[in-house]
Amino acid sequence: MKGRPDDLHGSAPDSHAVAVLLVDAINPCDFAEADDFLRHALPAARKIAVLKSRARKEGVPVIYANDNFGRWRSDLAAVVERCPEDGCRGRPLCETLRPGEEDYFVLKPRHSAFYSTSLDVLLRALKTKTLVVCGFAANICVLFTANDAYMRGFELVVPSDCVASNTLKEKDAALLQVEKILKANIGSSGEVDFPSL
Repeated sequence: MKGRPDDLHGSAPDSHAVAVLLVDAINPCDFAEADDFLRHALPAARKIAVLKSRARKEGVPVIYANDNFGRWRSDLAAVVERCPEDGCRGRPLCETLRPGEEDYFVLKPRHSAFYSTSLDVLLRALKTKTLVVCGFAANICVLFTANDAYMRGFELVVPSDCVASNTLKEKDAALLQVEKILKANIGSSGEVDFPSL
């Protein structure tokens, strides 16, 4: 292959200083605390959907980083297809945040979207400097992902109304850490001004 590794950065269809990362946005919610979780997650999902729409209008790439829920042969399409099934508790969540053809996808095996994934390589190819992190759960996968993004030098925005946990207490504790330790902006999604990021 000719050229320097930096030459590969021009191969991504999008290029933007900002990217929106949706962590575990597609979730069948087949766990014991799903009702508590969905009570908080569905309002957040509606805010995320609006933010995502605004991002795409500004040419900001949107990346889904999703668990495979223990199914190593699965991909995002397989996870999405599971959600409309009868009895799937996460169906309204998945319908609200269904990915589009223009969106990117990274399959994550653990809590952080960076751990053993291609996310860092993708973000470098997109020339991203600022990461807007949304999704679930704020105190677990969002927190771990934000931490890893911070350690890699990304500027962070974690809109407080675009994340959720099983309880408000868990969400608020995570946001406090994200703001204080990771220097993230945790204002509301309505305050996110993509051209100025």
